[in-house]
Amino acid sequence: MQQGATFKSLAEKFAGDPTALPSDFVPPLEADAAAQRVIEKLRAAGVSQFGVRINKAGDYPEKLRHAKYPVELLYYQGAWELSEMRGLAVVGSRKPSEEGVRRAARLAKELVNRDFAVVSGCATGIDTAAHTAALEAGGNTIAVIGTPLGQYYPKENRELQDIIAKEHLLISQIPVLRYEVQPFQQKRHYFPERNATMSALTEGTIIVEAGETSGTLTQARAALYQGRKLFILENCFHNPEITWPARFEKEGAIRVREPEDIWKALG
Repeated sequence: MQQGATFKSLAEKFAGDPTALPSDFVPPLEADAAAQRVIEKLRAAGVSQFGVRINKAGDYPEKLRHAKYPVELLYYQGAWELSEMRGLAVVGSRKPSEEGVRRAARLAKELVNRDFAVVSGCATGIDTAAHTAALEAGGNTIAVIGTPLGQYYPKENRELQDIIAKEHLLISQIPVLRYEVQPFQQKRHYFPERNATMSALTEGTIIVEAGETSGTLTQARAALYQGRKLFILENCFHNPEITWPARFEKEGAIRVREPEDIWKALG
């Protein structure tokens, strides 16, 4: 809530003092008042049960520190232990082709069969196909959303998001109080920022389909920076309207001609 605060500025503040705790930067009374307001906001949104993970406290996932600007606090609903499973992110366009939807579903089911958690962002298109297929296959799925807990984007995924929150794992890094007072245009930035967190939480990212300006490419860049595997399906390379597949392949992405390419790369 402080003037000029961003995930980047907070990450730099902590990087500047490796011994610092979050409580070192905010007076206790101010922190307590903010916490109470957050609880009230979440309850008003129908979120009665949730947890937090804070850097240097409890079960905060150390793998998040591989992000360029790691978040210091996560909110979650559901079974946190799912974050310890082997997981791969299945991501892509919000307006995919029918074949893209089928590919995402097939991949998700294959991941479930190999005891991986299917991780995605609960957006329309590829994300929805991946989450849904994982559920239908009886597997585990994790959603990293771009809104605070208790809010839904897109609204038509409300039921899906609620199922994941109740029976699987829903994660949000979005600051509840800050989000409420921001203009809509600024709120949009949280979606690509959560993509970097999604990448850090997983062993790798599989891109099914994505346009030249897709937010999915933020996750691709993050995966390479974080030392995660980046998989790009063969069909992406045959799309004459995009150039990013060849570019990322030169930077170390793995071209997936058949599913076995994924399992070989993961060992």
